[in-house]
Amino acid sequence: MIDLRILREDPDLARASQSARGADPAVVDRLLSADVARRAAVSTADTLRAEQKAFGRTIGRASAADRPALLERGKQLSAEVKAAEVAETEANQVLAAAHLAIPNLIEGAPAGGEQDYIVVKHVGTPVEFDFPVRDHLALGEGLGAIDMERGAKVSGARFYFLRGVCAQLQWALLNLAVTTAIGHGMVPMVPPVLVKPEAMEGTGFLGEHADEVYRLAADDLYLVGTSEVPLAAYHSDEILDLSSGPLRYVGWSSCFRREAGSYGKDTRGIIRVHQFDKVEMFSYCRPDDAAAEHQRLLGFEEQMLAAVEVPYRVIDTAAGDLGTSAARKFDCEAWLPSQRAYRELTSTSNCTTFQARRLGVRYRDEDGKPRVAATLNGTLATTRWLVAILENHQQPDGSVRVPAALRPGLGGREVLEPVR
Repeated sequence: MIDLRILREDPDLARASQSARGADPAVVDRLLSADVARRAAVSTADTLRAEQKAFGRTIGRASAADRPALLERGKQLSAEVKAAEVAETEANQVLAAAHLAIPNLIEGAPAGGEQDYIVVKHVGTPVEFDFPVRDHLALGEGLGAIDMERGAKVSGARFYFLRGVCAQLQWALLNLAVTTAIGHGMVPMVPPVLVKPEAMEGTGFLGEHADEVYRLAADDLYLVGTSEVPLAAYHSDEILDLSSGPLRYVGWSSCFRREAGSYGKDTRGIIRVHQFDKVEMFSYCRPDDAAAEHQRLLGFEEQMLAAVEVPYRVIDTAAGDLGTSAARKFDCEAWLPSQRAYRELTSTSNCTTFQARRLGVRYRDEDGKPRVAATLNGTLATTRWLVAILENHQQPDGSVRVPAALRPGLGGREVLEPVR
């Protein structure tokens, strides 16, 4: 959630952020009103409690003649205190709801919607094949490595089996991602994929995108769509030692998304599916270090993209396409020859203090005073990367060249051959 002090001091900043997102600026005024009402309710309740405490001392000193009237006044005062406390509780609830309704304040993101991104740079040149291009599913089926039909038979639409060399290719890819992250000082983690509502809400996934999340109602648990959620909640209600720099983690987990509202989009193959594996980076740092940490995570993502040898571009995502928690986000999009278009493979988001404030994650400043930390996340590899790897490294006979960095994970294999 955003810092209420910023809202009080500069509400126009919050209104401008909402407008840039294409969202309703009126939520800012509702939060301001709720904040004023809550502070008034707290003041009233505090005043009445103090009056009740002082009044209680007068009863003991009162004469027998005066005591009945004072006792009656005491009852009235007690009722007023109870009513004020009910009003205080209600005002707190209204404030909390209004506070949770506002997404993070953008920081440098271009205004507009999904198509209003800014291309930061292109890396690599798309290959022009001199033979008919196959898409990743045709290649995967030819390799005996992707089975959508049996995935649908077992689990339904948008599920799949990775077999043989594609299963190995994914393991090699994710292992390379984890090894890369460890080389940059990140602590490897295998987090839980079921989390409590507090973790999901704390990271901002129970707002406007709640319909994307799988919920197990009987247990009141949620399946994560990214290990960002458990990694963010890992240090909830803690004070961190950031004196030596950011705390960095890398999580490997299966992820689950309902893909609500995406019916008819990317139904072929494994681009948009309900379950996939992902390696996710997560950083806790001081707010003043967050922008530099964001660039650092983006650099790690680009290192991985270079390792798998695919052309890509980096885009600065527009405000209206940011998630609730993100103040700014960079996406890396790989070239897909079958679509002749760039498609997202990674994203890295600076969530500033938004998630940490919700989750109670703090650090101590130079004076020892607790301050709210900043959090950032970034994708280092996912199942979707197989799409770009297969398509960009395909050969005329349907075989696929294995990028050198992935060969150790496939026993040194240089080419994946079609099943004959």
